[in-house]
Amino acid sequence: MTQNLTETSRPAATPAASRDWWRDAVIYQVYPRSFADGNGDGMGDLPGIRSRLPYLRDLGVDAVWLSPFYASPQADAGYDVADYRAVDPMFGTLLDADGLIRDAHDLGLRIIVDLVPNHSSDQHEWFQRALREGPGSPLRDRYHFRAGKGESGELPPNDWESIFGGPAWTRTENPDGTPGDWYLHLFAPEQPDFNWENQAVADEFRSILRFWLDMGVDGFRIDVAHGMVKAPGLPDIGGHDQLKLLGNDVMPFFDQDGVHAIYRSWRKILDEYPGERIGVAEAWTPTVQRTANYVRPDELHQAFNFQYLGTSWDAAELREVIDLSLDSMRPVEAPTTWVLSNHDVTRHATRFANPPGLGTQLRTPGDRELGLRRARAATLLMLALPGSAYVYQGEELGLPDVTDLPDEVRQDPSFFRQAGQDGYRDGCRVPIPWSGTEAPYGFGPNPGGPSWLPQPAEWAQLSVEVQTGDPTSTLELYRSALAVRREHPALGAGEAVAWLEAPEGVLAFRRESAAGSFVCTVNTTGEPVRIPAPGRILLSSTEAVAVEGETVIPADSTIWWAV
Repeated sequence: MTQNLTETSRPAATPAASRDWWRDAVIYQVYPRSFADGNGDGMGDLPGIRSRLPYLRDLGVDAVWLSPFYASPQADAGYDVADYRAVDPMFGTLLDADGLIRDAHDLGLRIIVDLVPNHSSDQHEWFQRALREGPGSPLRDRYHFRAGKGESGELPPNDWESIFGGPAWTRTENPDGTPGDWYLHLFAPEQPDFNWENQAVADEFRSILRFWLDMGVDGFRIDVAHGMVKAPGLPDIGGHDQLKLLGNDVMPFFDQDGVHAIYRSWRKILDEYPGERIGVAEAWTPTVQRTANYVRPDELHQAFNFQYLGTSWDAAELREVIDLSLDSMRPVEAPTTWVLSNHDVTRHATRFANPPGLGTQLRTPGDRELGLRRARAATLLMLALPGSAYVYQGEELGLPDVTDLPDEVRQDPSFFRQAGQDGYRDGCRVPIPWSGTEAPYGFGPNPGGPSWLPQPAEWAQLSVEVQTGDPTSTLELYRSALAVRREHPALGAGEAVAWLEAPEGVLAFRRESAAGSFVCTVNTTGEPVRIPAPGRILLSSTEAVAVEGETVIPADSTIWWAV
C-alpha cells in the first residue's frame, strides 16, 4: 500500500531558519476531514487544506499541525494506522502531501504531522500476518499477545480496561478455528498496542521518522506519547475505576519511565535535520512536573499543557496553573505551551458557557453569548503568556460545540461503547464554515453539497467570509492579536510573568523587554471592574471604557496594554 513519489521529486525546502522558532510559535491544528473539502465528496482532504494555506498565513500562525491522514480503515478517525508511509485515498495521495508541504514552506508556514506510535490498525500488515501465522509467529512479539487466564484461557490476561470502555484485551482465533491468545488494545479493539520492547518496532519508527523528515515535515505531534512502554509483567491494577484514575495517577500502561529512552533516540534523529525539526508530546500525566520529563534538553521540544486546558474561568485557578506550568518547565529549559481546544474536547466557547466542573466533554450549549465573551478573553490571556500557543481550527471564528447532533450521524467510536469516554467528540469536529448562506458554507466546492457531519444553520453567520473585515468579529480579533504578538518585543518566548496587584477576580501581569513593556489585565468576574490605566490599550476582547484616568474592564474580558 505504501505510495511512492515520482522520480523527479525532491525534498521540500524548509522555511528560513529562525533559531528556536518553536519556543514561541503559534501552531494551528487542522483536523483534515473537517477543514476543507477539495473534491466535493463531503470529506476534507489534503488538496482542500492546500487551497486554504494562504488563509492560515494571513491569520498569522507560524506552523500547521495536521491530524492523521495516513492509510487507515478509519475505526478511530485515522488514529488506527494501516500504513505509516501512505496517504489514505479519502485524503488524497502522497503527491498531495508533498505539494502541501512545499506550498506551506513557500508561504513561510511549517508543517507538523501526527505520529501514532502506541498502536497500529488491526489491518496493519504486521498484525494481519501475526494472526495468519498463529502462535509462535515472530510478528506476535511486535504486539502484546498473551495467553488468557482460567482453565481454558477464557479470561483476559489482566484487569486492564480500554480507554474507550470494556476490557483492554480481545481474544483471537487460531488459524485452525480454535480459541487463541488475547491481544492488548488500550483503545479500540481495532487498535492493537505495539510492544516497544521489540527492537523491530523501534527500528520501524525510526525509519518512519526519517521518511517524513525527508519529505520536509518540520516536526511530529506524538499521539499517546505517554503510552508506549508498559510495566514489566503487565500487572493487574486491582479494584479501581481505571478511567477515573487516568491523568491523576501513574498507571502500569501510562507514563512509564521507559518512554524517555525512546524520545532520546528520536531527538538524535530530529537534530540531524536542518531547520530545527521538533517533537511535541501528547502526554497525559498526573502532574505538570511529570510532563516536564518529556521535554528535557535531550528529549522532545514541547508537551501539551492539559492542566491549563482543563482550568475553569477563575482568576485564582488560572494564576495557580500558570505559575505551576512556568515553574515546572523552567528547570528543563523548555517552553510552556498553552491550549484551550482540540479535536478531543468540547470547544472552549461552549465549556466557558457552562458552569465549571463539568469536564471537557459537554452535552449542553450553555449561555452562548457568555461563552463567546469568555472565549475571546481567554484567547487574549493565552496569547499573552510566555511560550508557544496552539489554536484549534474554527476557534478563531468563535465556533461553539454542536451539542445537538442526532445520534444517527455520530461517528466517535467511544459513543458506541459502554463505560468509556463520553463519546461526544463529534461536536467539536463539525466542518468549519468558509462562505455562503447554504451548507456546507464553502467547506466543499458545491453549494448544497455533502458534509460528513451536518453543520448548524446559524453557522452561516460565523463564516470566514462574514467575519472578514468586521472589526468586532472573533476572526479579526485573532488576526489582530497574532499580529501584535508577533510584533511586540515583550510577547512570545519567555520564562516568567510579573504579577501585579489587582482586585479580586482580576489577573494582571507585566512582561518586560529591553524595547518595551506589556501588561495584560483579565477580568474573570461577571461585573465591570475599574482599574488605573497602566498604559495605552493595544487590544481588548470587548470595548473598554476610560473614566477619569481609570479604565473600566468589562465583565469577562481581557485588555492588552503597551507600557
